[in-house]
Amino acid sequence: MANELDETKDPVNEAGRDVAVIEKQLPIKVGWGSKLFEAILWILAIIPGLIFLFMKIKAGNYLSQLQQKIQHDASQIDNYLEQRVVILQNCAKILDKAIDLDKTTMTQIAAYRSGASADNDGVRNDIAQKIDSVGRSINIAFENYPDLKAHAEIADAMQQNAYLQKEITAAREVYNDTVATWNRDIYAWPTKMIVAAKRGYTTRIPFSTSSEVKEQARGVFF
Repeated sequence: MANELDETKDPVNEAGRDVAVIEKQLPIKVGWGSKLFEAILWILAIIPGLIFLFMKIKAGNYLSQLQQKIQHDASQIDNYLEQRVVILQNCAKILDKAIDLDKTTMTQIAAYRSGASADNDGVRNDIAQKIDSVGRSINIAFENYPDLKAHAEIADAMQQNAYLQKEITAAREVYNDTVATWNRDIYAWPTKMIVAAKRGYTTRIPFSTSSEVKEQARGVFF
């Protein structure tokens, strides 16, 4: 039998393909087949029905714990975002004293500091992307004035900013892994999926990067 996918013969897309995270939460639903399945268990005997009931309780507890894990992972991202906003704010104040920094940058930083903790996945993602944009604006200002690199406080702030960027990336990876586990498990039929449907659970949106960052990644750096 030949390979279904043959990288030496099958057609390829020479132009490549870009991918993006879909900003959409899918509600979990089960059909009449699931209800029939549960009914049959009780009709056959009490024992199978009770066993499945305990399985659903266990599945419900698992999903509740996983939901708390997602909240914990999201909180870690929020903590790092908050720290990064503080660092950028301090850096912007120092730069503002040395050069004529764009006033909108200061305004944006103040707004993000007051709202760094988001209530949902989409808002958190949007805030993170905007903070990245502010950080790039400060980096550009920093690079345009080489003399500022000798300023110890600015150099220290930029170093802390670079460190926090790495921590945020790592925290996003942990968060995305947990979200992937959630999105997979709530579709695990019968127990987890039935419980998820009854509780009105939906899929969750992982972190993604902005189109601006993607465009920069395609650029020439050397």
